[in-house]
Amino acid sequence: MTSLGQIAPAFIEMAHSIVWAAAATVDANGRPRSRVLHPIWEWDGTDLFGWIATVPSPVKKAHLAVHPQMSLNYWAPSHDTCSAECLVEWYLDDETRAAVWDKFANAPAPVGYDPRIIPQWADGPASSDFAALRLAPYRLRVMSGTVMTKGEGAPLTWSDLAE
Repeated sequence: MTSLGQIAPAFIEMAHSIVWAAAATVDANGRPRSRVLHPIWEWDGTDLFGWIATVPSPVKKAHLAVHPQMSLNYWAPSHDTCSAECLVEWYLDDETRAAVWDKFANAPAPVGYDPRIIPQWADGPASSDFAALRLAPYRLRVMSGTVMTKGEGAPLTWSDLAE
């Protein structure tokens, strides 16, 4: 098992280079649903957490109300992969939504972008169609594509769960 201090920077480097993650939630009946989302991750040397700017759709709201977890998986054509399994919390207050908006608006490309390109968000972070999801990972995995394509290296894994 890798320490969080070792895996967090590697995870962010790979996730931010890939940008888009397949994200899965589960409904009240245990049925999964996936979609592609664009998280931004932050590491302060102690804690790793992510943010997703998203439309608070009825499906996402219903799923996260009963199962406040999300699984995210990134994949690149080089077969680099990383994943995060996270506790998720909605933030709908104006202060947090503005801060998350600014994180994306001011981050360097390819993670950074102008959120106003999303038609529902033309009114800015106070739009009723704009919400923030905070991701608190409890399991991470980072694997270079060379592990699968050349048999070189090994995946990095971390969990704060007793497994």
